[in-house]
Amino acid sequence: MGATDDLVTNNQAFAAELESRHLDVRPSRRLAIVTCMDSRLDVFAALGLGDGEAHVLRNAGGVITDDVIRSLAISQRRLGTREVMLVHHTDCGMQTLTDDGFREELRQATGVAPAFAIESFTDVDADVRQSLLRVRRSDFLLHTGAVRGFVYDVDTHALREVLAAEE
Repeated sequence: MGATDDLVTNNQAFAAELESRHLDVRPSRRLAIVTCMDSRLDVFAALGLGDGEAHVLRNAGGVITDDVIRSLAISQRRLGTREVMLVHHTDCGMQTLTDDGFREELRQATGVAPAFAIESFTDVDADVRQSLLRVRRSDFLLHTGAVRGFVYDVDTHALREVLAAEE
């Protein structure tokens, strides 16, 4: 039995213990959070969020890519979010590789260079600032004034706010 089978079994027990309820598709806090896929970051516990309160978008590094902008545009334009919170973190795996090195690794393994951007970084604060600017400068987003960026410390679990260069 694999990890997925274990999780399906866990879900059956979880669902059996809860009463059925329907939450609105629109997040009650009108908030979208973009963060890393890192398994050490439990966004709901770290921020005190409950079900149905925020959209949580995750990818490697929590970087603002075209696909994240697409999801934020849908979140804002169709599902009512008004704020964006960016949460990067310390000790990120994206700091352990380079764009050129990983691109070459994929090319050697497959014979094809990926069309997607790798988006590695060495300075987490600089990456948060870049992400803040990408969101704030997007023509596709309606609400770019209420965007804030943070670094989550994976050891202390504390958030530290990072301001964009323009602030």
